Amino acid sequence: MKYLRQFGLVLLFSLLGELCRFLIPFPIPASIYGMILLFAALGLKIIKLPAISDAGGWLVSILPVLFVAPAVNLLSSWDALKNAIVPILVVMIATTVIVFAASGLVTQWILKARKGDK
Repeated sequence: MKYLRQFGLVLLFSLLGELCRFLIPFPIPASIYGMILLFAALGLKIIKLPAISDAGGWLVSILPVLFVAPAVNLLSSWDALKNAIVPILVVMIATTVIVFAASGLVTQWILKARKGDK
């Protein structure tokens, strides 16, 4: 019963994300809205972390399996993608570098802010 309740909460926030995508006219995926709402609920202590931790842990453990279908779909679309492979690779490499840099800068900023608090 505990797992059903936890997955129910995750699905509830997924549904709320779909509702936000329908109501808010921004080109943001529903899953992002759902994650933001869940993060806000956890941050505001509306939902306690143990209320979803087991379901979240299980979802993270099967995450690689969830990427199999999209990868196969990309392989089946190779004819359409092969003409644009260079721009796709350039964008992938550039965004990876940007995410690495942004993550490093934010981490350094947080560590400096914590040192200042002590």
